[in-house]
Amino acid sequence: MERLRTLAEACERTKLLQLEEPFLHEAYVFGDLLAGADPLDHVQVAFVLNLPPEEVPWESHPRGTPWLVDLLRLDKGGVAYWWRSHLEPVWNHLIRGPVRFWSLDGPDEVVLDALAERRFDRLRQVMPDPGEERAQTAEELRAALSHLRAIHESYWDHEWRHEHRGSGRYPEHHLWEAVQGYLDLFDAHDG
Repeated sequence: MERLRTLAEACERTKLLQLEEPFLHEAYVFGDLLAGADPLDHVQVAFVLNLPPEEVPWESHPRGTPWLVDLLRLDKGGVAYWWRSHLEPVWNHLIRGPVRFWSLDGPDEVVLDALAERRFDRLRQVMPDPGEERAQTAEELRAALSHLRAIHESYWDHEWRHEHRGSGRYPEHHLWEAVQGYLDLFDAHDG
């Protein structure tokens, strides 16, 4: 719980650094923490970004996120995280029943207190309507395939490789994430 509170405070600091539209809109927790698991190796979090869906394909690290990883100290361990577009649902085949703990309005103290007290019945989980999850998975699968094809077509282009290198990331990371995201969604859609 301490890590989640620290993360909510760090999310709040992102508002001070942004000159135009806020980049980070919301943060949700899901998974083992909401199931009451103790101890936890990591907390599972989804971050909602001010980017269109085509720029946030599943399992990717969209442009503009390296500074956010640094600021939120996501690379220090204890957090498994995923990025989502503000124009799509935060939930999907992996992110089930997420609970928002931070938004542009600030940390949700009611949620953070309920989690600390292990009062999971007080949490409002975001759930899809019946049939919505399958349709969303199909849409994300189409987007993931399009993303994978775009990376495949550009992979050996010198300019593309140059643009997709830096902050400890290389073109190979982008290719791997595109393959991983597509296969994960393919399996979820087929299953």
